[in-house]
Amino acid sequence: MTNQIIKTTKAPAPIGPYSQAVKAGNFLFISGQVAIEPSTGDMKNTSLQEEAVQVMKNLSAILTEAGYGFSDVVKTTIFLNDMGLFAEVNEVYSRSFGDASVFPARETVAVKGLPKNAQVEISMIACK
Repeated sequence: MTNQIIKTTKAPAPIGPYSQAVKAGNFLFISGQVAIEPSTGDMKNTSLQEEAVQVMKNLSAILTEAGYGFSDVVKTTIFLNDMGLFAEVNEVYSRSFGDASVFPARETVAVKGLPKNAQVEISMIACK
């Protein structure tokens, strides 16, 4: 099986030695995304809502580049710098998936810190 590196300018460039996503067979593994606005490289974090929306936009751009959509996502991991943010992030997250019948498996974990002082980071696995 040959892995394919997925890159798009519609999501932020990696800030370390990793790829935005890797396609392996029918699976797409998307690296954790924070609220970096791809055209400027700046964090969009004037509010938690804005931050979560940008994270989901970045994930959507990578899914689209690879020919996938939110309905193909089978697993996500949400990292929060404070579990008290869960409800607000969950609301933005759930809007991206729409129909509750397509929600993927998921875990949400609180961490001490995230890149760029983000409050939320989300990674995904999709499969066709």
